[in-house]
Amino acid sequence: MEKIGLRRILVSDGPSGVRGEAWDERDPSLNLPSATALSSAWDPAIAYRYGSVSASEAHRKGVDVVLGPTINLHRSPYGGRHFEAFSEDPLLTAELAAAYVSGVQDNGVGATPKHYVANDFETDRFTVDVQVSDRALRELYLLAFEKAITEAKAWLVMSSYNSINGTTATENHLLETPLNTEWGFDGVVISDWTGVRSVESAKHSQDLAMPGPAGAWGGALVTAVRMGEVQESAIDRKVLRLLALAARVGALDGFESVQANPVPIEDGLAFAREAAAAGTVLVRNQSELPWSAETLSSVAVVGHNAKFARSQGGGSATVLPVRVISPLDGVREALPGVDVSYSIGAIVQEGVVELPLEQIMNPRTGEAGVLTRFLHADGTELFAEDRRSTALVWFGGDAPIADANLLELTTRYTPEESGEILLGFASIGHARIYVDDELVLDRILLPEGDDLGAAFLAPPSVSASVAVTAGMPLAVRVEVELEDRVGALANAMAFTFGLEPDDSDPDELMAQAVTAARDADVALVVVGTNSRVESEGYDRDSLALPGRQDELVRAVAAANPRTVVVVNSGSPVLLPWRNDVAAVLFSYFGGQEFGHALADVLLGLREPGGRLPTTWPKTEGDLPVSDVTPANGVVRYDEGIHIGYRAWLKAGTAPAYPFGHGMGYTNWELTDATCGSAVEPGGIVEVAATVTNTGTRAGKQVVQVYAERPESTVDRPVRWLVGFAPVWAEASRSARVTIQVPARAFAYWDNGWQYEPGGYTLRVGTSAVELPHTLSVELNTAKLLSTAQVR
Repeated sequence: MEKIGLRRILVSDGPSGVRGEAWDERDPSLNLPSATALSSAWDPAIAYRYGSVSASEAHRKGVDVVLGPTINLHRSPYGGRHFEAFSEDPLLTAELAAAYVSGVQDNGVGATPKHYVANDFETDRFTVDVQVSDRALRELYLLAFEKAITEAKAWLVMSSYNSINGTTATENHLLETPLNTEWGFDGVVISDWTGVRSVESAKHSQDLAMPGPAGAWGGALVTAVRMGEVQESAIDRKVLRLLALAARVGALDGFESVQANPVPIEDGLAFAREAAAAGTVLVRNQSELPWSAETLSSVAVVGHNAKFARSQGGGSATVLPVRVISPLDGVREALPGVDVSYSIGAIVQEGVVELPLEQIMNPRTGEAGVLTRFLHADGTELFAEDRRSTALVWFGGDAPIADANLLELTTRYTPEESGEILLGFASIGHARIYVDDELVLDRILLPEGDDLGAAFLAPPSVSASVAVTAGMPLAVRVEVELEDRVGALANAMAFTFGLEPDDSDPDELMAQAVTAARDADVALVVVGTNSRVESEGYDRDSLALPGRQDELVRAVAAANPRTVVVVNSGSPVLLPWRNDVAAVLFSYFGGQEFGHALADVLLGLREPGGRLPTTWPKTEGDLPVSDVTPANGVVRYDEGIHIGYRAWLKAGTAPAYPFGHGMGYTNWELTDATCGSAVEPGGIVEVAATVTNTGTRAGKQVVQVYAERPESTVDRPVRWLVGFAPVWAEASRSARVTIQVPARAFAYWDNGWQYEPGGYTLRVGTSAVELPHTLSVELNTAKLLSTAQVR
């Protein structure tokens, strides 16, 4: 490579941050709000800034390509990785995806829309075959990729693990058509890790197999070319595309990175805080919010997730921030003169979590942390490093995992309270834990299922009871067997040792929370999921909140009518108590500034600017699309084009909260809605409306336009989103908003984009069901027919 002036190109996971070359807490990353929080802002401008902040992080870490955004659809809320994707709607996803990609690439860093395509669930994702119609592919699952390619000109696309209609993604004709032939993609198709299974994929438009250089291609590809099984021209095309990528990111001598419109670097933490608030959705408010700091003397903060907040979902998207501001941190910092109590209320955590950094000491350095040593069978030290966490991942870096026989981790742990703790580990394999040289745990853990991602990033846990005394240090030594490691991840591993939660007296935990809530002016309950519920590698089997959180909310609300509930989940959960509390906010996984942003919203310093990008159900029995479990290796998308709110409308069932819904802190009126009378294929119809803030404070509204064609000769959704625009206005002020709707929004796929002439109804409002204005537009296909006749 040096001969032609080609340096390496570094790629990094990064939908909600950029991890960098090594998965190491000593090289922290900015943790941005989850994709569902970003999409809830319904604002391409914020998505663009999100991309540019990601590019800035990439430059800081020497990264050339960000492996994001994830733009698969929320086909069913059981999808375990939906926190990492945008929405159930293809248009909303497409608009935000294009903006994100532009924000990244305008700063000279490659963006990688993923996972191409129909990777909308996790179960058996390596082997499952998704049976889906061409129409559903084109109108739903490919649409976001199309816009990211044709408008934002993405430099890469990541192919998925699954098969589509019988052919694995890395060998599928979809990589050529429509990606290259119709959309003009001239970038690199990179595989998901270990997604390339055979040399056969080299015959197709799969350009790069990861991880390299070994794997399914390896030396076998050279042999296949020499034997004439793979044409040299196919390899030449892949090489030219890789060189073009190198030129774009400045990795090839004579070329500087492409920075079409370099964006000024902004404060990443400030943006993370702003974006988290912009994506917070207020779905209920009985005149409770915003709180006035001047009138509060006491606040009871309740909930496991209030102190141990989820700032991100689990899996390869994980980044390691310097610090996460929890809701408890944020409220206490924002209300310095107020008595802010805390009660856990109910245990949410499942499995082992790391020991607090402030309670562990590296025996070699005397500083906070743990000593890790990789040892040969004879005890010889091959490699050692000082780490600042007991939740450790080696993925990249210099650790000789495959060459070592034993990993030894040592620290001095000082508990804060006396009693029994549950000390354990989470990993696949054989490990032992010693406390003061006494063996307390010796177990072998096997993977649950055969998904590599789940085994690597969300392994099972085991623990043992240990008696401790507050302030008395314990010498903790952990030994992990490393023999017989093979495969693509032989030199990578994840290992956590720490504490499992003590749920021995759940009634007392709840009673303490109820007492605190009864004695306070207001109660803030933070409920949410845990890493065993929403993560890469597995889907959800229930939408219920884990543990006794529903019971906790009801008990607290009964004790204090001024109870506000914050939902710290990445995607929908059931909220059976939603009408029994004063206010409900959806915060999603709010990034490392989550607590600050939440406090800003609670106290009215920022508007809860979000609107729902996905429908939230009342009950699981109401779900119109729920199948994410393969039968005989197949998942059939038999619902066709009817997913998300489209499926809800078709079923005629009312959800808890509809797509597009959100309240904010002021009131709005939409008037004077108008649109053009006709549109032709290739044209645009403009929809306009006057948006008036009738409240007493500045705020944000999102105007949404939906199309209907009830008398269509083909199957259509009851209605579908065709345009939207966020609008800001001061109190008592109006703004005129114009939304351009392309004629393509009225087309359907049938061996090409087909246009059904005649009248269409346009509905204008603020959600998929709150649509007070009805307009009409005529789709004129005479010009299209004339052109077809000439041909």
